[in-house]
Amino acid sequence: MVENFQLQMNEYLPLRDVVFQTLRQAILRGELKPGERLMEIHLAQKLGVSRTPVREAIRKLELEGLVLMIPRKGAVVAEITISDLEDVLEVRMALEELAVKHACRQITPEQLSQLYILAEEFRQTLYGDDVGACAQADMKFHEAIYAATGNGRLVQILNNLREQMYRYRMEYLKDRQSHSLLVKEHEEILHALEQRDEKKALEAISCHIERQKNHIIDTINAKE
Repeated sequence: MVENFQLQMNEYLPLRDVVFQTLRQAILRGELKPGERLMEIHLAQKLGVSRTPVREAIRKLELEGLVLMIPRKGAVVAEITISDLEDVLEVRMALEELAVKHACRQITPEQLSQLYILAEEFRQTLYGDDVGACAQADMKFHEAIYAATGNGRLVQILNNLREQMYRYRMEYLKDRQSHSLLVKEHEEILHALEQRDEKKALEAISCHIERQKNHIIDTINAKE
């Protein structure tokens, strides 16, 4: 619901961009749900701004495919579609396979130790009810692998994909039955990196992402 988020102020950005980023994050994190109407007056009152930056933000969100304009209904948060999911995860798969391949060659003992710490932090978040905290911990684990590649451009591209993935990551983590498998898959990725076994690392990351894709597709189909 709209009540779950607040304006994310940034003194270096114009107000219209601040409103856009706030609404964008709310959609990606699931605070604004698929199918939910975006009423300008309500959002403006909630964020403490005029309707103009809200209207501009909604137009930009429509261009990104996060919002749809429906006749006689107005702006609504776009549903998660199988097509969008497959597009994003196809790109993620290729990039993360490249990342673990480089990480196998470049990772330092210190980076490996940090990965074990992050894997345990992720496991600990699964005992709670905060899906957002789980998603953040999962993201940090994968970002530590990216950093271990030593390839700054690859890290940049993967980080650009991060926000698009966040929506799907949240959807996946809502299913508690998947949590034990996620922990196991993280362990398999870690062991492959520790052994510097590129083949095992590629198999582990591919299985990890492919299973998430299939699970979310099944969830989407079940809702239809």
